[in-house]
Amino acid sequence: MTDRFLVIHTDGGARGNPGPAAIGVVVEQDGRVVERLSRVIGETTNNQAEYQAVYAALEWAEQHRARRVDLYADSELIVKQLRQEYKIKNKELAPWFLKIHSLANRIGAVRFHHVTREHNAHADELVNQALDRQTLGGIGS
Repeated sequence: MTDRFLVIHTDGGARGNPGPAAIGVVVEQDGRVVERLSRVIGETTNNQAEYQAVYAALEWAEQHRARRVDLYADSELIVKQLRQEYKIKNKELAPWFLKIHSLANRIGAVRFHHVTREHNAHADELVNQALDRQTLGGIGS
């Protein structure tokens, strides 16, 4: 598949800011869900979790030979930073920005889109499931 096109929804969140955090990723191809990622990522901020979700999504896309990706996230700040419409003022986010753009360049064509939380519900649900599993497992608070 030399021109594999994926639609990806990402979300990241922390309970507390910073606090226990997780990511959720939903990957679609031809209107079908082909992958769901849901995992805890340790203690971090909401914005760092959002960036880590985007990175995990694009890493998966590159590993599966995607050449075009439309990525949707409900964090307007992250999307506008990734589109270079906003400057990155937080020094902890800058390395994630660079890693993501390096991956995007290797993939080929990656477009970042902002959507409302309602249009990102599946990825948001995966974040909460990961955090709930962590809490139920006695790891989180």
